[in-house]
Amino acid sequence: MDPIALYIHWPFCLAKCPYCDFNSHVRERIPQVRFASALRTELAWEAARLGRRPLASIFFGGGTPSLMDPATVADLIADAIRLFDPLPDIEITLEANPTSVELRKLAAFREAGVNRASLGIQSLDGNALRLLGREHSAAQAITALEAARATFPRVSFDLIYARPGQSVAAWQSELDHALTLCADHLSLYQLTIEPGTGFEALHRRGELVLPDDELAAELYVATADACARHGLLPYEVSNLARPGAESRHNLAYWRYADYAGIGPGAHGRVTLGDDLVATRRHRAPEPWADRVERQGHGSTAEERIAPRDRAREMLLMGLRLTEGIDPVRFAARTGMALEAALDADVLEQAIEAGYLTHGAGRLTATAEGRLRLDSLLARLVN
Repeated sequence: MDPIALYIHWPFCLAKCPYCDFNSHVRERIPQVRFASALRTELAWEAARLGRRPLASIFFGGGTPSLMDPATVADLIADAIRLFDPLPDIEITLEANPTSVELRKLAAFREAGVNRASLGIQSLDGNALRLLGREHSAAQAITALEAARATFPRVSFDLIYARPGQSVAAWQSELDHALTLCADHLSLYQLTIEPGTGFEALHRRGELVLPDDELAAELYVATADACARHGLLPYEVSNLARPGAESRHNLAYWRYADYAGIGPGAHGRVTLGDDLVATRRHRAPEPWADRVERQGHGSTAEERIAPRDRAREMLLMGLRLTEGIDPVRFAARTGMALEAALDADVLEQAIEAGYLTHGAGRLTATAEGRLRLDSLLARLVN
């Protein structure tokens, strides 16, 4: 069978950022031993039903996985390698924040088997970091980039753009500084107002004003220009990398490959028999752990994905990629021809407008099309 990707969710953070709607939780004392045991138990349960699949990647996400004990990370990696068949070049990523507490663990995570670090830098501007509620300073972010570069063979970092009051010139300067320190992989996130976050209330009261769509687009284009100067190319809407440094784990999502998710709130898409099944774990950490201790896993829902829904999901993910979608693989994965999943009139209009190309055996969004992808997909997909 095709290789599978493994996602492991650690739900705890030092603080809840005001823009964040991820499944992250703050606890006065993190129950390390209990959650380490529960993650290992759920991993064993998932592996037992999937069988000895080839394993292409492991991704520790969160929350803040760098708050985990390095011994737990080592145990989970050892379990995964024992339960599956790891590829010789398996990619093992751990997300980390650049606080002093977490920086002291980097060498231990590398010794545990992590070979790719993903740093939640978010900004190199002190005022922006305070606005975003981050627990680190700009100086700590720079130190973290330097330390990660010295410790891991591969490093990625996150930045948030379209922040209040941000100018194109300031953004270009910030990008150039960051990319000079660490120029393998950048994940880019536009600041948006998500329901239930601290920023939602501020935005509703008019106390937080984001750049308009035109400026946000300028900032996005400026990102590609700055990255190109440092040898990074866009391979997905929000991700740029040196050729060969793309996130193989995240490519599994966008290429609609199988991936298993364990931990609170984790979801997956796994092949079981002849079916592609959507999986989801209980979101709240303690009830998830209760379920694992009681029944071996924290699943709350599993659903067979029908061919048309597979087609829709694969289109939504695949058109985010610069490489686009291979019709042959699309048909094999979804059971539908690519053309059958598209509105023919909208497809023709999008090609004429220069937003899509449909040639050389692939359906691909152009750079202009990726800027409009959300509205385009709403009309294109049947």
